[in-house]
Amino acid sequence: MSNIKSPKKLIEVALPLDDINAEAAYEKMPGIGSHPRGLHQWWARRPLAAARAVLFAQMVNDPGGERGYMAGLTKQQAAAKREVLFDIIRDLVKWENSNNEAVLERARTAIRQSWRETCAMNKGKPGFDPEQLPAFHDPFAGGGAIPLEAQRLGLESYASDLNPVAVMINKAMIEIPPKFAGSRPVGPIPKEEAKDTPDLLKRQWKGAEGLAEDVRRYGYWMREEAKKRIGHLYPEVEITQEMAASRPDLLPYLGKKLTVIAWLWARTVKSPNPQFSHVDVPLVSSFVLSKKKGNEAYVQPVIEGDSYRFEVKVGTPPKEAENGTKLARGAKFKCLMTDSPMESDYIKEECFNGRGGARLMALVAEGVRGRVYLSPFEDAEKIARTCVPSWKPTTALSDDKRAFWTPSYGLTTYGDLFTPRQLVALNTFSDLVQEARTKAIADAKAAGMPDDGRGIASGGTGATAYGDAIATYLAFAVDRSADFNNSCCRWNSSNEKIMNLFGRQAIPMTWDFGEANILEMVVGGFSTGHVYQASCILKLSNSKIRGSAFPMDAQTQTISQNKVISTDPPYYDNIGYADLSDFFYVWMRRSLRNIYPEVFPTMAVPKAEELVATPYRHGSKEKAEAFFLSGMTGAMHNLAEQAHPAFPVTIYYAFKSSDTDDSGTGNTGWETFLAALLTAGFSITGTWPMRSEQEYRMIGMGSNALASSIVLVCRKRDANAEEIGRREFLNELHETMPGALRDMLGLDGLRSPIAPVDLAQAAIGPGMEIFSRYKAVLNADGTPMTVHEAMIEINREISDYLNPDGAGFDPATLFCNDWFQQYGWSEGPFGVADTLARAKGTSVDSVKEAGVITAAGGKVQLLNWQDYPEEYDPAADRSRPVWEACHHLIRVLNRQGETAAGELLARMPESAEEIRQLAYFLYTLCERRNNAADARYYNELMTSWHAIIGASMDAAAEKPEQMELL
Repeated sequence: MSNIKSPKKLIEVALPLDDINAEAAYEKMPGIGSHPRGLHQWWARRPLAAARAVLFAQMVNDPGGERGYMAGLTKQQAAAKREVLFDIIRDLVKWENSNNEAVLERARTAIRQSWRETCAMNKGKPGFDPEQLPAFHDPFAGGGAIPLEAQRLGLESYASDLNPVAVMINKAMIEIPPKFAGSRPVGPIPKEEAKDTPDLLKRQWKGAEGLAEDVRRYGYWMREEAKKRIGHLYPEVEITQEMAASRPDLLPYLGKKLTVIAWLWARTVKSPNPQFSHVDVPLVSSFVLSKKKGNEAYVQPVIEGDSYRFEVKVGTPPKEAENGTKLARGAKFKCLMTDSPMESDYIKEECFNGRGGARLMALVAEGVRGRVYLSPFEDAEKIARTCVPSWKPTTALSDDKRAFWTPSYGLTTYGDLFTPRQLVALNTFSDLVQEARTKAIADAKAAGMPDDGRGIASGGTGATAYGDAIATYLAFAVDRSADFNNSCCRWNSSNEKIMNLFGRQAIPMTWDFGEANILEMVVGGFSTGHVYQASCILKLSNSKIRGSAFPMDAQTQTISQNKVISTDPPYYDNIGYADLSDFFYVWMRRSLRNIYPEVFPTMAVPKAEELVATPYRHGSKEKAEAFFLSGMTGAMHNLAEQAHPAFPVTIYYAFKSSDTDDSGTGNTGWETFLAALLTAGFSITGTWPMRSEQEYRMIGMGSNALASSIVLVCRKRDANAEEIGRREFLNELHETMPGALRDMLGLDGLRSPIAPVDLAQAAIGPGMEIFSRYKAVLNADGTPMTVHEAMIEINREISDYLNPDGAGFDPATLFCNDWFQQYGWSEGPFGVADTLARAKGTSVDSVKEAGVITAAGGKVQLLNWQDYPEEYDPAADRSRPVWEACHHLIRVLNRQGETAAGELLARMPESAEEIRQLAYFLYTLCERRNNAADARYYNELMTSWHAIIGASMDAAAEKPEQMELL
């Protein structure tokens, strides 16, 4: 579509980045309560706060540019209008405002107003109906955060993904709830809640409340039915006189039956010693059962001749219990019978050849005020061993050794990851999903819900479709149970609970594991999970606006046509989610394939088309990179061609901690991804760092953690874009970058500065905007400049701007800067210092007199801010280099806080801009040299700058003679 007038959006100009990042980080913290992510496990989800903010800023017009001061507004007036939009974002990103209709409606109103303005500029053109917002699409929908937030902001939302598990998550988040918004629950009320029936009948059910309540009710029904069928496999344990004889702590329970909440097992292999080759010796990482103060417990192995038994002891564990039989990291243990070491190769061979086993170490029961730990007994182990499952998953685990560690030990299929009792339980609950569906359909009809006979996959909205919806969420509850009920779940002795498998993006080998009582309201219990999931449904959008999710390849899909697009594609060489999600797919398919046949046509998740550069799939690193570049280019080209021309496309890319080094920000994955965008026909109009990742390692210990995400703002490149030469590009870069960096540093006083930790990534935007707007930038020999070459020049421009050498700083500061780069806070020779000082137009004595170095005994050393004197009066300091002023400010900030730092700055206002620029440069320098300790101080100064400026203005107002701050 040609001749479209598309004003710049807010996200292409400015964002309240600190506010967004703070709320995104808060949302990632544990303990915030129910969250949509609790519906089903997915990996590296976007925080809802970040997704909501990006989408809003992507949709609203910026008050400057085409519609702002160039059309009559001053720069200050445009900034004031921009601040109104910032205030909407600041409210919008708060976790407690996720479903605050007043806050959401303010945002929707601003979006509609911007859309009407854009339509007025394109009056009469197709696709510009001022009364109908464009729909939204995410072609790599994953965990569904972005489509959910688009729906929450008032857009019809479409999600697609190659991965069937991701498709189902998106159906549960955006497709199902609007179909049944406002519906009353129809399920049977649990017996213990019967007294509340009258109140429930009178209640008004808003949004997804009725749906969530039915998920809760039918989940309870499933649990009660499961107890009837497999309750005998989870018997209570009676405390006998014999058990209490050596355990006074058990006397209060004498003759009583306690509910067992977990069985704790140790894997075993045959002893390598020929004398004990018939003994299955335990592989235990720790014998400690509980570290809880006042309830400490541990396992004591008791050797009796050529056998042994486990005995539970209470009290402070001995030191040797801490490491069990483990000798070192990995599969290195000692033989319990002989204390001789067993190497990992031996253990792998034993396990892989079927000679591995498991032995019960302890039982965990529910006491009056806490856990009760019991020694194992024959019947407890016998019941577990006699279970015979009717079905087990046979799908093979991936051979990607970065994340799948169990195949080396003989656990090669997903079925191998579960004990027989766990398989029986999961089969039972999976079967009950369909029975609950049948019951829900009948109950819905009995309650008067109309029925057109169509299932939910066919677009139905009646009783049959409602039963399908309930079954979908209950199947998710089975998946959650699988996450907590497998033989790779460890027992946490500090919290006294079983931990789920996917604490990280890997399936590790666990030597001693916990088996939960799936029938009880405990961690790992089915009902604990389904009740939590029901509460998570309440955190979805209350909107009745339609949402749809489809299994679709991003390279070939046509859903994006004339839609707003924001997406979070795969990250180059990180773990393939297709491999990991098979863990859930095998159970989800068993429960739901008759409801969603189009989503579950294959035995395993499709993997060949997944866009990750994994050498183990493609044969070599080079082939994997070529596959990624080709596929991602195709997917991005598809988006560039289809996206609504009035809006930029926003794309998330996750940086690794090693993506920044002395040459700047960049690495193979990042540059390959940028190359794919540019080859696809996009130009980049902005880059925004979102510190939205948890501190998890993506592939395993020793690999790079995802440090932050960068949101790229892209528009389709002009079809008539020209080629330019390298010199022209560098000239344009040199002319444009200083102004862009001034804006980012907040030197115009009209916006908050970007934190130093984010500057390197954010500053890529203006440079790449220049590079990407041209068809090609040609080197002197006629070859096109690569993304890598462009990144080097952009980073050089950033460094040159920040470097005090190019900013006209005072001679003492220039000396300190160069000295710091060479020696840091360490001593250096006087001769070098003398030469350097002369080159900067000063002397060592003058710099020493300024109070920033020591010079004695032929050695020179910079003073650290911690060594600066407590009493400091800028007015009495005749020289006062910027270096000194900056580090005094850091000293006061760290020791007295922002108010005191502001008061100090008010006494030297003329240095404010230079202090800020120096702090940015020094942060960048420290960060690139992996000097995290010093980098933190400069970053903290800048992240506190807004508050410091405010405090300095307050102090200056009390003293009219003070100069106005820059």
